[in-house]
Amino acid sequence: MGARPLPIGYPSVRTRTPRYGHGDGRDGRRADTVACVESAESAHDTEPAGAPGPGWEQLAHGVARRRLPHLDVTIGLVVGADGVLLIDTGSTLREGAELRAQAESLTGREVTHVVLTHGHFDHVFGAAAFPGAAVYGERSLGERLRGERDALRADAVRHGTDPAEAARAAEALVLPSHPVRSELTLDLGGRPVLLVHPGAGHTAHDLVVVVPGATASDPTVVFCGDLVEESGDPQAGDDAVPAAWPATLDALLARGGETARYVPGHGAVVDARFLRAQRDALAERFAS
Repeated sequence: MGARPLPIGYPSVRTRTPRYGHGDGRDGRRADTVACVESAESAHDTEPAGAPGPGWEQLAHGVARRRLPHLDVTIGLVVGADGVLLIDTGSTLREGAELRAQAESLTGREVTHVVLTHGHFDHVFGAAAFPGAAVYGERSLGERLRGERDALRADAVRHGTDPAEAARAAEALVLPSHPVRSELTLDLGGRPVLLVHPGAGHTAHDLVVVVPGATASDPTVVFCGDLVEESGDPQAGDDAVPAAWPATLDALLARGGETARYVPGHGAVVDARFLRAQRDALAERFAS
């Protein structure tokens, strides 16, 4: 039985020029996160009939995303005739379980595939809530997660995650069962999805998800992970590769093109103009 497709509806796309400060760490991230999420949730309160569900934005036919309140993390959802793909999993097992229940309610089926865009706690700590799913990550992600379980737990607590929940998530941490070397095409049943490592930037193991439109009028949707951020400055921690980041965004733009909808790891959906502006700002920020 085919999946019940998500209805079609299109939110606005952000085109403003990004603003940047000078902080490269995560401790000062997103002073405007609460305002951004409250604004998004306010918009959802007035969603038209046929919208995908509370907290979810429709991006194209069978493609949606949600902004989680904690740290404004983006979660993606792609539906095919034979499979359901979730992109990133939240900061705790509780968030992961909530996302699983919501995805099943929206699609009528279980999540079959999970993509982890990179190895930070707010994107991977909910993965154990999807025990039957195939889990994909860039090929070096598994080794990083295996060696940094305690560091991820501490980072989660430092950023406001309940210590007990962070400990449970770290203990249950799931490593990718399907490593991606350069790129890989998944067939969700009449719905091809391309997983691409476009280069290093936010981390050395960033993975993006390119979803071509299901119809001629549908846009391509690109889930960028934290290579792109809209609700705050792109975060460059100890595992970032700043020198490579601008070229990686060039590769991302080449994949999506001018008409794609680009979905940041945090913040509102943006367009190619925003990506070019962020690419230029990063090049200036990290200039030698």
